Amino acid sequence: MISSADIYVLVGLLTFGPGPWTFRELAQYLAVPVPLVQRSLGRAAEASLYMPEARRLQLPNLEEFLIHAARFVAPVQLGVVVAGVPAAWAAPPLSSLIVESGDELPPVWPWAHGRVRGQALQPLHASAPEAASRHPGFGEALAVVDSLRAGDLRVRSIAAGVIEDLLRGTGQAVG
Repeated sequence: MISSADIYVLVGLLTFGPGPWTFRELAQYLAVPVPLVQRSLGRAAEASLYMPEARRLQLPNLEEFLIHAARFVAPVQLGVVVAGVPAAWAAPPLSSLIVESGDELPPVWPWAHGRVRGQALQPLHASAPEAASRHPGFGEALAVVDSLRAGDLRVRSIAAGVIEDLLRGTGQAVG
């Protein structure tokens, strides 16, 4: 069964870039251990989200999974007020598309180095704030997926359009 960490790895692979890669390089990019990447991609292959022989994502399947199933596989709710980094619709690219009223605190990933106070939104993996700070494109993709996981219908609808554009703009061949 696909887990939150597996989604994290798949989104990381999506933004990692074209060309040959190793499990070690992907693990360093994600700030996770190599065995986590190997196990996650194994489960993703079983779920037809990843093609191990080609080392490519099954983009149409991943699109359907992220838009329609991620919120059920990796549910999340906004929590207590903490310091962190903007997440979901409070982070780019959705922050420029969704205007929130000033009454509510933004969703944030809790992080000791965060400078924004907001409602805690647990990331797909504890390493997300660190990895996203080093790789902004990865952070943006995670924010879109978090919007699909935690957003209301309006937010999910906008996030679905953004994830479709992201998947169609990747250098990976559609499989």
